[in-house]
Amino acid sequence: MRWWGKVARTASVLAVSLAVTASATGQSTTPYKAPEHVGGWPGLVSGTNEAEATASLDLGPELERDRSPKWLLDEQRKLDKALAALGPQKPGVVDAYVVVVGLDSDPIFGREAREAGKVLSRRYNAAGRTIVLAGTDGSGPSALPNGSPRNLGVALARVAELMDKKQDVLVLYTAGHGAKVGLAYHDADDGFGIIPPARMARMFDELGIENRLLILSACFSGIFVPTLSSDTTALFTAASADRTSFGCQSDRDWTFYGDAMINNALRQPVPLAKAGENALALIAKWEAMSSDIIPSQPQISIGSKVSTWLAPLEAKMPKTATPLVGRPAITIFDGK
Repeated sequence: MRWWGKVARTASVLAVSLAVTASATGQSTTPYKAPEHVGGWPGLVSGTNEAEATASLDLGPELERDRSPKWLLDEQRKLDKALAALGPQKPGVVDAYVVVVGLDSDPIFGREAREAGKVLSRRYNAAGRTIVLAGTDGSGPSALPNGSPRNLGVALARVAELMDKKQDVLVLYTAGHGAKVGLAYHDADDGFGIIPPARMARMFDELGIENRLLILSACFSGIFVPTLSSDTTALFTAASADRTSFGCQSDRDWTFYGDAMINNALRQPVPLAKAGENALALIAKWEAMSSDIIPSQPQISIGSKVSTWLAPLEAKMPKTATPLVGRPAITIFDGK
């Protein structure tokens, strides 16, 4: 059995050598542990424990039903192409990465997302560093990657790889419906999900994205303010935590908030805070046109250190406005 002893000694030396190498390179020497089923099937169906269902929603569930394999492959190719088109940051320069997601298949959100991408990319000099995830604009099948929570997470992860997180900025615009638990993902009868504040915060924390301009256009989006506000975050929401926003009919070009904030305020060469105030004034004026509307109360939260990244971006901001696009949101009052 001398041969076995020699093999055993050789294996021991090899194991020690590998451990030393792993330690020197910073690799973990802890043995791999496969994922475990700890909590059981989550409570996402009617009749389950309410506390369990609430906890499940806080984790950001997403459900895709009976998707065609060809659709899945096509989606993956579109996403890969869009991610590959994102350019690197420029050393020593504060760059913005614009991510726009339309989380609902109603064409209004596809139209709003596409135009928001154009406006934000121009304003913050983000050509080549902008990605738009959205469904159809109503004219035909979407050529863009789908606006889903999964695709949003992947896009954010890619941006985090490319950006210099100490100086660069994420500009995120979300368009869609909202619920009192978070942003709602609803793609026809095939895709469903929720992005709650805690889930979005965990994504940012994991990816190390601290410099953020977040514009959340959805009902009840004010619930994100306590969780996502920070010294380096500028946060704008279409409504308070307990109010709805307006103008989300499928055949429209803009929601009230999208029209006020993107189509009007951010097209103008004014500072971000002033643009936010202008949007709030417009929305208040429009909502006052109908006695049936309970004011949406959009929220603004701008951190004390936002100027460190915002000032360099605004120094390069275009000096001229661009023309408004689409039917104004308030034409809904006269049926136009």
